[in-house]
Amino acid sequence: MAEPEINLPDVVAEVTAAFMWYEEALNANDVPVLNELFRDASYTLRFGIAEELYGHEQIAAFRGARIPPGRRVIANTVITTFGRDFATASTEFRRPGQTHNGRQQQSWVRFPEGWRIVAAHVSFSAAEDAK
Repeated sequence: MAEPEINLPDVVAEVTAAFMWYEEALNANDVPVLNELFRDASYTLRFGIAEELYGHEQIAAFRGARIPPGRRVIANTVITTFGRDFATASTEFRRPGQTHNGRQQQSWVRFPEGWRIVAAHVSFSAAEDAK
């Protein structure tokens, strides 16, 4: 098997646009767009700060009931693509009043309807505690 081409510029641009669409929807609490960007499938996962969500139905229910925590600022975002149909998006974030940086990583897959998230993980860094 040949090694996939990594970071093809056109694919990086596509995934970056999809990631930024997600980011804008997150900050606007645009639940329909957030639900659209998570693949509507039982295998889609989201591990958050205080929740483990298995499948699109649980993710959509979480989004629908969530009180938006406020706009966040992202930094150190890295989009990595593998071939034309798989990518990861990793970023750090901070919301107003937070004392720790948050971290987020997503796995994106190209489907006929476009790029969709199939797995996501959100956590807070304990690095500030070690200082």
